[in-house]
Amino acid sequence: MDDVQGMRVALVLATASGGLGRHVRAVSEGLAARGARVVVCGPGETERTYGFTRKGVRFAEVDIADRPRPAGDLAAVRRLRGLLRGADVVHAHGLRAGGMAVLARGRLDGLRLEAGPPVLVTLHNEAPSGGLAGAAYAALERIVARGATGVLGVSPDLEERMRALGAREVGHAIVPAPPLDAPEPGARERLREELGAGDAQVVLTVARLAPQKGLPVLLDAVQRLGTSAPLFLIAGDGPLDGELRERIATADLPVRLLGRRTDVAELLAACDIVAVPSLWEGQPLFVQEALRAGRPLIATATGGVPGLVGDAAVLVPPSDAAALAAALKGVMSDPGRAVRLGAAAAQRATALPTDDDAVDQLAAYYRGFLPG
Repeated sequence: MDDVQGMRVALVLATASGGLGRHVRAVSEGLAARGARVVVCGPGETERTYGFTRKGVRFAEVDIADRPRPAGDLAAVRRLRGLLRGADVVHAHGLRAGGMAVLARGRLDGLRLEAGPPVLVTLHNEAPSGGLAGAAYAALERIVARGATGVLGVSPDLEERMRALGAREVGHAIVPAPPLDAPEPGARERLREELGAGDAQVVLTVARLAPQKGLPVLLDAVQRLGTSAPLFLIAGDGPLDGELRERIATADLPVRLLGRRTDVAELLAACDIVAVPSLWEGQPLFVQEALRAGRPLIATATGGVPGLVGDAAVLVPPSDAAALAAALKGVMSDPGRAVRLGAAAAQRATALPTDDDAVDQLAAYYRGFLPG
């Protein structure tokens, strides 16, 4: 275990939701517990959501939005420049935060860092492409690749992208899901009764209702299944809520939108199959939770998902409703296969990393960046 006692670590993030914010909180707590002096720099709403200061971590507000804003970004860089002065290591999470941290921490010479503390950047998501926003993100990718001391990616495609852009050191990030509490006794029967599932098979998806999650493709697959379709449950909220509800009602699909839920462990106990139709994912927390619950899993072969699940899931191409429908039908119609998939998922879960593993990895990087 690498020693971080007394090390001054600045963690930087932009507006965040879900797994990224939770990961930064876990890392900050783990580092502080090992004696590091940690400050988290990010928008005020991230402190209100994740409570970084509850575990001996200092928080400094910096308005780093999740979309390019020329004037706001310049102000964020200026604010960060003062906050990062004196840090031993800067670790930014996400491309936006990474670009701001690189620009704030020292002088750039041809996009190569010449001064200031070392900067590690973890990339958690695929960068948007096309249009003005795509051009802005492409510029940030080049700044991070050429200016950061090291880059970690949550998926092989992100790692290869950084290598192609000239990053000096690239590694694979560890982003564990927290262990779920065990479901209460009788949770499966109670929830299935509440949801009106009866004896029907239940397919569960937990996702933000956003384009990246591929939920319209899932609805296409439901329509292809026709009268053989089971009950589909989608837990989460987001900008596509109205569009999805309208389509479900118009086509009279056996799909229920549950909104944001805090009882994921119980939902996993109540379902028979888990479906993850995302167009892209890194190391999705819900996939890790499904593995730990020992549920048969059908997911898209994209980003970091194949490396995460190994042979413990049925993988289909993203955006392929026909393949997704066929995979669902294959598992639904073969109880023995479903049992085998569930057992493989539970076995795969025993090899999933923990928060301690993530902090061990980062501590080693931090120490390696420092002289002596």
